[in-house]
Amino acid sequence: MHFVVKFFPEITIKSNPVRKRMSNQLKDNLQRLLKSLDERIQVRKDWEKIDVIVPDELAHLSGRIEETLAHTPGIANFSRVQQFPLGTLQDIYEKTMSVWGDKLAGKTFCVRVKRTGDHDFKSLDVEQYVGGGLNQNTDAAGVKLKNPDITVKLEIRHDKLNVVEEQTPGLGGFPLGTQDPVLSLVSGGFDSTVASYLTMKRGIRTHFLFFNLGGRQHELGVKEVAFYLWNKYGASHRVRFITVPFDEVVAEILENVDDSYMGVILKRMMLRAGSAIAKELEVDALVTGEAIAQVSSQTLKNLSVIDSVTDTMVLRPLITSDKTDIIKLSREIGTEDFAANMPEYCGVISVKPTTRAKIEKVQKEEDRFDFSVLERAISNRVMQNIDEVMEDVRGEIPAVEIVSEPHGQVVIDIRHPDEEELDPLELPGTDVETIPFYRLSNAFKKLDKNRDYLLYCKRGVMSKLHASHLLDEGYRNVGVFRPEKPDTDQ
Repeated sequence: MHFVVKFFPEITIKSNPVRKRMSNQLKDNLQRLLKSLDERIQVRKDWEKIDVIVPDELAHLSGRIEETLAHTPGIANFSRVQQFPLGTLQDIYEKTMSVWGDKLAGKTFCVRVKRTGDHDFKSLDVEQYVGGGLNQNTDAAGVKLKNPDITVKLEIRHDKLNVVEEQTPGLGGFPLGTQDPVLSLVSGGFDSTVASYLTMKRGIRTHFLFFNLGGRQHELGVKEVAFYLWNKYGASHRVRFITVPFDEVVAEILENVDDSYMGVILKRMMLRAGSAIAKELEVDALVTGEAIAQVSSQTLKNLSVIDSVTDTMVLRPLITSDKTDIIKLSREIGTEDFAANMPEYCGVISVKPTTRAKIEKVQKEEDRFDFSVLERAISNRVMQNIDEVMEDVRGEIPAVEIVSEPHGQVVIDIRHPDEEELDPLELPGTDVETIPFYRLSNAFKKLDKNRDYLLYCKRGVMSKLHASHLLDEGYRNVGVFRPEKPDTDQ
């Protein structure tokens, strides 16, 4: 079994030294990836292509080899071929007939030839000779030069004939490792995962940075999708997954920052932390999934104020993308299901967020922020190699009990005080306590251990996250209160 790999066109137009460096990197990446399948697979490079040669006894690996080639950055397309020594026109026809003869029955076809080297015939001569022979000696429906059912592709390279069995598009982009590394801020949603994929596709080794706002289940979900992205598109290079505990930072913002500026200041805190960690990793740029005007914090004015907090370059691959296009791409790369089921944690939601933040106001708000909290979060970060994070994901997570009608349990309303004040939770006959989610971790330790508790929030997301977190810490007297929705048909 033989595969011919073609370089992405942007590689071929580079200067000779750059082209050589990039093509060598792609060869090294493929050797590393395919060696993990079987050491007997050979990867050979010349100026125009890379040959992947697979012993016949490894034919059962063809699907996995093709999947690897399809998801490796830097490849324009690859073809599964049968290679023969180059002979006469009659010999070329016979070799083509042996591969394609039975496949042309009832189909229109044409023959296309790409030729490199000095020969006593032209490409058109081969197309006419082979096409005529196939038309006369098979059950094909005839030759059709425009939009045929099948295009029979032949490649003649000096003294070799490649009869192409199937051609598959590649990922494009540049080989991973040809560009400097970045640190991508990931939440597990559509935007940050697609942004990370785009940097990987462009040949950038992409580390992952996750700000944990208080949910163990969310952290595990983000680790799972980050591992998926790395394993599918970037496994030729090891990267890091960094988790920063940000729940105390969120609590500090909620208690000391004006409501309209909470989102902007949270982003500034993330960039501060990201910049510090990037410097430690010797990484020169951060990556985010932000797009213009997708949410209030992503107006040009707000992004300018957010970026002013750091000298580190911030890359935004999706900056002019539509949400529908982002979701479509997430579907194509396989992250849609992860993102759609990711337990998003929106701990800082302004009632009336500003869309035109003023730096003077931001600085005034940040004067009330205790920066020792941010420093403590950065120092408590956990850094893992990406191939180690699945050990956490595979660990057993206690199941969260969801209750629609309390029977003796205490219901804890964990919503933000502003939300709770606007829509108080009233449950006649049931004890209700109000503990904002950002205080729950510490407050829960002081509650009566002989009673059972149900956490409540409007959409059930934060309550489930915090219940999982408490269960993970060893508490077994906690569940989630999720009222049944009223029947809207009546």
